[in-house]
Amino acid sequence: MPRGERSGLPFHAHFVNVAKSAGLRAPVIYGDVAHNDYILDSMGCGVAFLDYDNDGWQDIVVLSGRRRQSTPPEAVIRLYRNNRDGTFTDVTEKSGLGRSVWALGITVGDYDNDGFDDLFITCWGQNILFHNNGDGTFSDVTEKAGLIHPGTRYGTGCTWLDYDRDGRLDLFVSHYVVFDADKVPIRGKDPGCNYTGVAVYCGPGGLPQESCRLYHNNGDGTFTDVSQKSGISAVKPGYPLTTVAADFDGDGWPDIYVACDTSPSLLFRNNHDGTFTECGLESGVSLSEDGQEQAGMGLGIGDFEPDGYLDIFKTHFRGDTPILYRNNGKGNFRDVTVRGGLGVETRFVCWGAGIVDLDNDGLPDLFCTTGMVYPEVERKLPDAPYKTPNVLFRNLGGGKFEELLDEAGPAISEVHSSRGVAFGDFDNDGDIDILIMNMNEPPSLLRNDMSGGNHWLKVLLIGVASNRSAIGAQVVAAYGKRRQAQAVLSQSSYLSVNDRRLHFGLGAETTASLEIRWPNGGQEKIDDVAADQLVVIREGSGVIRTERFAARG
Repeated sequence: MPRGERSGLPFHAHFVNVAKSAGLRAPVIYGDVAHNDYILDSMGCGVAFLDYDNDGWQDIVVLSGRRRQSTPPEAVIRLYRNNRDGTFTDVTEKSGLGRSVWALGITVGDYDNDGFDDLFITCWGQNILFHNNGDGTFSDVTEKAGLIHPGTRYGTGCTWLDYDRDGRLDLFVSHYVVFDADKVPIRGKDPGCNYTGVAVYCGPGGLPQESCRLYHNNGDGTFTDVSQKSGISAVKPGYPLTTVAADFDGDGWPDIYVACDTSPSLLFRNNHDGTFTECGLESGVSLSEDGQEQAGMGLGIGDFEPDGYLDIFKTHFRGDTPILYRNNGKGNFRDVTVRGGLGVETRFVCWGAGIVDLDNDGLPDLFCTTGMVYPEVERKLPDAPYKTPNVLFRNLGGGKFEELLDEAGPAISEVHSSRGVAFGDFDNDGDIDILIMNMNEPPSLLRNDMSGGNHWLKVLLIGVASNRSAIGAQVVAAYGKRRQAQAVLSQSSYLSVNDRRLHFGLGAETTASLEIRWPNGGQEKIDDVAADQLVVIREGSGVIRTERFAARG
């Protein structure tokens, strides 16, 4: 689509990359810098905002990969503790998380309801379950939990969810391909593996597929594989990447949506009896509007209109647009990409994604990271650079968006080959900041320096009868004439995890009413909540604490 006339409206979010001054200086090692010989080298990994020590400030986990030759010692999973002054301390060594593995995805949740967030990390090789010991350290309990699997799997998307509403978090895991370097030809050996005539690695097309898995939480620290019993393993998986669990059809039970690369994306609808039915095609979220398979990478989940229903923003490969699916409230979706104005952007390979209100005007915006997968291609094709800028579409209202190229600060146009992205308020000043994984570079930390007078509200839920993390809960905030839905997710974007505190921009409104549907199906309503604060809500007890944030000066 041609770019239209600019709106000229001010955008009050302004992003600056403060990663270096904040202490995020270690590079994320993932494959070689100059070329990628195999698909494993190119896919990158996720990042996470989480509060692992329960001090009310968002800490950071940055995953990592390896290199086939000479992996440097800094190639480890890293944990950064928030110092509450805009900086972070690398506490990896003390934490027990510092593994050197081919990590891909992360999901954060309190699977044993002990009050501390645990981590599950997918890898090429063996996935890892880290239990939070509550003292700043984590223990590998993968074997104890019954999650060791035979052989080598290529784990990607993963999400905690309470699919049977028993108050305990279960686990869904997807797998990208079956990858064995001894059986897959190295770049340049198969003439059929090329990008516009340039030899590149093979895959995912043509590589064997691996079924998704569902693990039931037994309540004693162990899990049982119920993939066959639930119907999950019976579904042809395609090439799955990011996985999201949320109630898309409004029936009070979590469904599972999986973005798939070069194959139809999957929507597993919860049947309320421990089984799922795959219904992506009939629900309108498997293919593009013209029936084409797309290279599904990342997923943003939010309510862009806002009308009280969860919509989906999905990212794809270069030469295709990101796609925006509008939810009719019953789990049926319509592709509104073109009418929303997103068809202007096809230049980049897009990855991590979010439907997030970056300027607090009450209308959630669209953001995604970008980065080419073939570093060797730009030497012959200069119009296909490896490092590319982020993409930001500001919400104009009425279902229309406008791409901002240089109006949102210098950090948006910085070029990297990025993958995972997490959204959260790391400095507790009432706006959304952005954490980005960059291939073979340090991560980016985009601090949002907001201007203007827009208001906001943050909501942190604590489950009691439901799982303590309240994963699967949904909150509808009513402000003015708008009703915005948000869900408590444990994975979205690209293999990443956002700040669990739900953030609602309110525009000029100074109060909002909250309708909460808890993961176990219970509902609560809280009227006339004042803006510009965090409210902590415990299931069955209403608001138990409020906190005013000091705006950063």
